[in-house]
Amino acid sequence: MENSTARPVDNSWHDPAGSLRGHTVLVTGGTRGVGAGIARAFADAGARVLTCARRPPEQPLDGVEFTPLDLRDPLAVRAFFDALPRLDVLVNNAGGTPYRRLLDADAERHAKVLELNLTAPLTASLAAYEQLRRSRGSIVMIGSVSGGRPSPGSAAYGAAKAGLAHLAASMAVEWAPHVRVNTLVVGMVRTEQSAAHYGGPDGIAAVARTVPLGRLATPVDVGAAAVFLASDAAAYISGASLQVHGGGEWPAFLGAVGRGPAGDPVAPERPADGPTASGKGRGSSDGPAACAEGGGPADGPAAAGEGRSGDPGSSREGWPGGAGPSGEGRSGGAGPYQEVRGERRGERG
Repeated sequence: MENSTARPVDNSWHDPAGSLRGHTVLVTGGTRGVGAGIARAFADAGARVLTCARRPPEQPLDGVEFTPLDLRDPLAVRAFFDALPRLDVLVNNAGGTPYRRLLDADAERHAKVLELNLTAPLTASLAAYEQLRRSRGSIVMIGSVSGGRPSPGSAAYGAAKAGLAHLAASMAVEWAPHVRVNTLVVGMVRTEQSAAHYGGPDGIAAVARTVPLGRLATPVDVGAAAVFLASDAAAYISGASLQVHGGGEWPAFLGAVGRGPAGDPVAPERPADGPTASGKGRGSSDGPAACAEGGGPADGPAAAGEGRSGDPGSSREGWPGGAGPSGEGRSGGAGPYQEVRGERRGERG
């Protein structure tokens, strides 16, 4: 016998322009880059869209409301959600990390990365639960391919993203049938920061050749996937991880034996610690780039999950030309790097 408390299916989802009309959506870190792309996608789907971050966006998005909020402050987060009259969808997009090898920092600094990328989404989800339960809503976690593979230079970030996916799967079971919870596992994303990291069109093209689909994602790609998971088109999907990474990346061993991406006899050279073809960062796709998850300068102010806590500046330590890896040695934009409590970070992904 089916559970009578389950949310009735709204078969109007086939109309994308109105699939979320009347719904209220919160996108944490939704002020730039991927976060802004997600916010725009929900607005285009007819939803009322709210965003939060420590600092306001440099370029406000039409039809998107902004509230300053530090997601690492549990009391402030609770007060924010308690003041919302309605909430249908929470997108935990904010997050980031500086590029830092494990032995280059103490446990406290690594713990701050875990706090921003794992504890903050948990804090927001717990605070949002009552509103989401009443609306039979959903949560979309913005994860990273870094959570499923080694993440040299950002091990704590990768660990946090692995934990986020597990947290989402557990929430999906505990909170069913009232709230659906899913994860977008994001790969490399092209944002406004990509050219600065990859040396212009040629560098971006070289990086894109490592992706089976032949290009980096756009914020719109990630936004469309988020809208799908939040809509009634996905009414029976919960506890899932949807990969948005263009097929991943060509295995490095194929390049070593002269079998690179289609149309390219050998995959772009990717030294273990050196620059990519564009001369900046490493070329593996360990996770979303630039603002693939709302953090860092590319996605808005830090603490709410994006931007920087200190003065603007590059945090791409140890990377050629001052430009750092995008997404922990990945390509595709401004990586997952951003500041953690006053430390400068690059743009995360």
